[in-house]
Amino acid sequence: MTYQAQYAAQEPARAELDAMSGMVLLEFGAPWCGHCRAAQPALQALLATREDVAHLKVEDGRGKPLGRAFGVKLWPTLVLLHAGQEQARVVRPLSREDLAPLAAALQGPT
Repeated sequence: MTYQAQYAAQEPARAELDAMSGMVLLEFGAPWCGHCRAAQPALQALLATREDVAHLKVEDGRGKPLGRAFGVKLWPTLVLLHAGQEQARVVRPLSREDLAPLAAALQGPT
């Protein structure tokens, strides 16, 4: 799975994410969010060659438990998981340089 342009119709359960093997990049935000839209070109570039990373766009907001489970306060928040464990987090990226913590974590799980 590579870059996903659309938000998932239903957010996955936390237990489902914890059970996934490999790298999973969660993107919390909303389709109408200007910050979220501005981050997309850099995110697309980061994921362009990463077929091994599952990218899940999760629409966040009131009453959405997954965002609360990850302590999301600002959009977009990107959380990189490996086998259910957080490896890196970036909040409100605009450029590819802002995504450096994710790129570094993608070089190899800890």
